[in-house]
Amino acid sequence: MFYEPALGNHGLPHNPLKALVAPRPIGWISTVSPEGKPNLAPYSFFNIVSESPDIVMFSSAGLKDTVRNAMATGEFVCNLATRDLIDEVNITSTPLPSGENEFELAGLAQAPCRLIRPPRVAISPCSLECVWIDTVEMTDRRGQRAGYHVTYGEIIGIHIDDRFIEAGRVCTEKLQPLSRAGYFDYAWIDAVTSVPRPR
Repeated sequence: MFYEPALGNHGLPHNPLKALVAPRPIGWISTVSPEGKPNLAPYSFFNIVSESPDIVMFSSAGLKDTVRNAMATGEFVCNLATRDLIDEVNITSTPLPSGENEFELAGLAQAPCRLIRPPRVAISPCSLECVWIDTVEMTDRRGQRAGYHVTYGEIIGIHIDDRFIEAGRVCTEKLQPLSRAGYFDYAWIDAVTSVPRPR
């Protein structure tokens, strides 16, 4: 099949794009408001974009609390969403009134960060402490605003649960990172294989 996204002429009951660009890592982003109120929300438009400096990004449909908090305070945390936390991740996607606490809604304990103010998810096996760099509103090829805001942050501190480090390597398959596929589908990594690069 072939279709043009702008025309929406795929002929399927639902847009297939997010099922094609998959799996997508989930950025489980925690922030605090300028008044110190915690916020936690998952973003499936998320990834690392560079190393040295270590920079991550997440994209939000609209200026949600997470983006506004990151911009206002200059800080946010990327907590690793894992298979065993799928229910909590889903609960924290609930659209709550501004200022409501998603940690409490999902029954999640907070843990302090070392270098920044926002709390991290205590039970998450990995958390990235980030300093906000920029937030850019995306535009389409004609320069029209798309309504999506991409936030970039530099990682300045990393927490890793020692249980998932073996022989000097982080065992991704034991972490079982959670990711989004299309529709309401999730996937996780529970097996990996190594393929040396050509020389």
